[in-house]
Amino acid sequence: MGIKEKIWDVFKSYWVNVLYITLFLSVFANYTRLILAHYEISYAHYGISLINGLILAKVILIAEHLHIGQGFEDKPLIVPTLYKSFLFTICVMILAVIEVMIRTLLQAGNPAAIIPRFTGDFSYIWLAKTLIVFIIFIPFFGIRELGRVLGKGKISGLFFRSRPKSP
Repeated sequence: MGIKEKIWDVFKSYWVNVLYITLFLSVFANYTRLILAHYEISYAHYGISLINGLILAKVILIAEHLHIGQGFEDKPLIVPTLYKSFLFTICVMILAVIEVMIRTLLQAGNPAAIIPRFTGDFSYIWLAKTLIVFIIFIPFFGIRELGRVLGKGKISGLFFRSRPKSP
């Protein structure tokens, strides 16, 4: 495989990751907005889903390049799927913590305001977000692991190419 094909593969992989992650994070943001709207509470964090999708997709690509999350390839597919889902859920939570820190610094302008913000923000909402992200990652990494086992292009071929009609 030449350098152009490798670059194209990384480019496609990145944008597929961005699309999947942003789609689900956006659905969760809209779900949160609708729940809060029921109680007449405003919610305006829509752009964060795209930013987190862009960042997390890059984190996944870098981690794969560094072979982070590997080591269970010889186990049943559920093992590497759940391991990577857990590992990258932790990454999402770290990004969320960084997001809260940056937003608090920008709003308050005072680093001391970060600690009360964290004590107020870490609640059942964080637990719910963590569980949802973990569940979102299971099919994401499950399909990727299945693709690894079946071979390059097999899954995309099954989804996006016509097959002969069965008799």
